[in-house]
Amino acid sequence: MNHLQLFLPCAAGVEGYLADEVHAITGLTGQDLLVGRGGVLLRASWRHALLLNLHSRLAQRVLVQLAHRPYRSENDLYGMASDVAWEIWFTTRQTFKVEVTAQHSPLQSLNFAGLKVKDAVADRFRAKSGVRPDVNTQWPDVRIHLHLTTDEATIYIDTSGEPLFKRGWREDKGDAPLKETLAAAMIAASGWASGDEDLMPLYDPCCGSGTVAIEAAQIACNIAAGSLRRFAFEKYRPFRSQEWVDMKAEAAANVVKPEPGQAA
Repeated sequence: MNHLQLFLPCAAGVEGYLADEVHAITGLTGQDLLVGRGGVLLRASWRHALLLNLHSRLAQRVLVQLAHRPYRSENDLYGMASDVAWEIWFTTRQTFKVEVTAQHSPLQSLNFAGLKVKDAVADRFRAKSGVRPDVNTQWPDVRIHLHLTTDEATIYIDTSGEPLFKRGWREDKGDAPLKETLAAAMIAASGWASGDEDLMPLYDPCCGSGTVAIEAAQIACNIAAGSLRRFAFEKYRPFRSQEWVDMKAEAAANVVKPEPGQAA
């Protein structure tokens, strides 16, 4: 698990800020950290995937790329998914779901494409153990993402579960709330927390439910974005609970309490 291909999707225009954040969290540079369209691509480790889920304020998810190849039909997708060693990631006790996105795919039905990948996953487990995992379209333990372009397909397993804008602290979302990842992107673009100098007061003229102010306060206090929530990777086979406990304890130990007036 030390040589993974990760993709962290983000909002359009946020890629550069996300790359800077990923570097700050992981130390990755050069060919190990590339800016792509709609996200950043990493050559990283399982530990990096956990760290990014815990600390990233800008990524929408942390995805592990498991397969990438050309395709022409749904049968190609079935073969591609059949070759993935799903059994090293989860067991038949976990439920799963396949989600499909596409850009200019020639296939007539994305639902059918997703069905073929679902069948391939289930058939591989059944061939190896005689049992297949169940599908749960509402609250799956495992989310599998299939992304199609004109002639190439990519399969990812989602280590995050629910999207990362769900920090775990919001009890009532109110009317049309601003997503936390977008609020963090606005703060990053403002340059408010980009230096080592004392933070200037922050003014949000359109406070609404306070998302920007809360994100800013957490940044000022160095509170890890994902410290209050659960993640899909906690149900995956590579997960080691003690490693995660230590990681969260280190994050908690790094929380600071700025004096009143440092952030507002």
